[in-house]
Amino acid sequence: MQNTPVTSLVGAEYEVEVGPVAHGGHCIARTEAGRVLFVRHALPGERVRVRVTEGEETSRFLRADAIEILDASKDRVEAPCPFAGPGKCGGCDWQHAKPGAQRRLKGEVIAEQLLRLAGLTPEEAGWDGTVMPAEGDKLPSGEVPQWRTRVQYAVDAEGHAGLRKHRSHEVEIIDHCMIAAEGVSELGIEKRDWPGMASVEAIAASGSNDRQVILTPRPGARLPLVELDKPVSVMRVDEKDGGVHRVHGRAFVRERADDRTYRVGSGGFWQVHPKAAQTLMLAVMQGLTPRKGETALDLYCGVGLFAGALADRVGDQGAVLGIESGKRAVEDARHNLAGFPRVRIEQGKVESVLPRTGITEVDLIVLDPPRAGAGKQTVHHLAGLGARRIAYVACDPAALARDLAYFADRGYRVRTLRAFDLFPMTHHVECVAILEPVKKEA
Repeated sequence: MQNTPVTSLVGAEYEVEVGPVAHGGHCIARTEAGRVLFVRHALPGERVRVRVTEGEETSRFLRADAIEILDASKDRVEAPCPFAGPGKCGGCDWQHAKPGAQRRLKGEVIAEQLLRLAGLTPEEAGWDGTVMPAEGDKLPSGEVPQWRTRVQYAVDAEGHAGLRKHRSHEVEIIDHCMIAAEGVSELGIEKRDWPGMASVEAIAASGSNDRQVILTPRPGARLPLVELDKPVSVMRVDEKDGGVHRVHGRAFVRERADDRTYRVGSGGFWQVHPKAAQTLMLAVMQGLTPRKGETALDLYCGVGLFAGALADRVGDQGAVLGIESGKRAVEDARHNLAGFPRVRIEQGKVESVLPRTGITEVDLIVLDPPRAGAGKQTVHHLAGLGARRIAYVACDPAALARDLAYFADRGYRVRTLRAFDLFPMTHHVECVAILEPVKKEA
């Protein structure tokens, strides 16, 4: 039996009215025939000409770029970055929107995900519907906040550094990233060649003058001599085990939050926006209102940001347990929190370690899971510990909404939700939800 060939629609063009924003940095549109399009580089309400970038006749939806704006939104601006636009760098989603419009779009995505996946209106989630800019990020149209303290540059076959195109391994060669923090830009990664490298990650700590580059060589390649415009420590990724090893300089950078210095080693996780760690820490502590003598969990604790803030507030009579899967992050967390004898950090996956601890009750919980969320099993376990308040820090509104629905199934409601624009120009947004048990009627 002969298979019927599937017709690719890549390159096909349509004239469409752009509908609402959707999760993922695009808007929804439909062709005259009713076919669904996920359109980048457009804004709701515009009329545009699009060109399909992915999809076939049998696809449920097509991906497309707006290549001509026929009727522009009042929120549209000319993209400040010369590398933003159809077929170019995939790092930013909303260069073509005013800063206030970007935050409104993110708010609409959060609201849609909450309603669709958790059955919650903004009012029911204790949220005023706004997405707050980070301190110092409220800039006029055309100005771009330089917030990205960690940038992973891809390197092409000729050794030139750039950034990946959207949903592609192809490299867009750049001479400057507008959203890169000054400490990253001043290293001059884009000015030199990187023969034999697959990627170069640049890190500029916001809590110190520490600078680091992490090199990922192509198989069999030798490391180049690293000579940059500023002093920098150098790490490399081992092609066999994926581990990060020191070449020279410090194996960590120093960050600051809550008047404490945190060691972050081997490219370990720390919030990318320079104001993010402090902003999120304050939102979590304000929501939880820790009291002296309380017990607390910090899950997916990284290098111990929230565990440290909790330990400070629950005092010597309280106790904090942190759980983190990354070996190096656990080492850093134990180092960072060595001054708190009532803090313990365990290594392993939350869903595996937490049941083994034997903990049956706790006063407070912080969880900052990866983009996929905590999941049903972990949420149900947490809800059984009877915490008076839970702080959920989320980098993905869909995962947050799914997990909030699981919490609701186990008797926890959202007390407040706050949203922060800690990734300007991109579709990403950070949320902090504070949950509490539903009061049982007498």
